[in-house]
Amino acid sequence: MDLQALISGFEKVATASVADAVDQIAGRRGFMDQAIKPRINERKIVGPAVTILEAPTHEKVPPQHALDAIDESPEGSVIVIGIYGEPNVAVWGGLMTAGAVANRHAGAILDGGVRDITEIRRDYDFPVYSRSVSPGTTVGRFTTLAANIEVECGGVKVNAGDIIVADIDGVVVVPREHAEAVLKMSEEIDARELEQARLIIGEKSLRKGLAKYGRI
Repeated sequence: MDLQALISGFEKVATASVADAVDQIAGRRGFMDQAIKPRINERKIVGPAVTILEAPTHEKVPPQHALDAIDESPEGSVIVIGIYGEPNVAVWGGLMTAGAVANRHAGAILDGGVRDITEIRRDYDFPVYSRSVSPGTTVGRFTTLAANIEVECGGVKVNAGDIIVADIDGVVVVPREHAEAVLKMSEEIDARELEQARLIIGEKSLRKGLAKYGRI
C-alpha cells in the first residue's frame, strides 16, 4: 500500500483503535505520554515522521537540523522533535510554524515546549502537539544533533517514516513496517465497535455487548 493510501486510511479510523492495533501487531506501546497534548487546535494529524534530535549545549546556535528539515522535507510531513522530555524550553515557535505552513507540512509533535501560541492560533491554526508550553528559547541551552534518526518522543521510539496519528485522544506512532497491518486491524476494530455499540443500545445492556464481542 502506498503512503497516500495509508494516510487516507488512518485519517478515517479512531486513534484509540490505532493504539490497540499497534499493541497487538507491533507487540509494544505506540501511544505517547498523556502530557503530549494539542496546544493550537484539535485537528487530526496523519503523516510520515521527520525526526529531529536535540541535546544540551552552551553554544548559542540555531536549531539548524530542524530548520533544514522544515524546508527540505516532503509536503505532508510531521516534524517530530526529541529533546529528552525537557519541558522548560520551546523547541517550536511562530517562525518555525510559518516555515511549516509554507512547506505544507501536516503538523509538529514535540517532546519539549512550544511558544508563540497566540501567534500560531491567530495566523496559522497549525496543529502542534507538545509536552509543555514555555516562553524560553533553546538558543544557548540546546542544539540539534541530527535529523531522521531514531528519537524518543512522549516515551515512544520514533523513526523517520513512521506514521504519526494524532488527535484529541493522543498521539500514536505506527512503525512503518507494520503500517498496512495496523490500518487493517484498526478498520476491523472500528467496525466491530460500531456493531457492538448498536447491540448495547438495542438490548439496553452493556453486559450483552461485552459478552458477544469481548471488547471494552
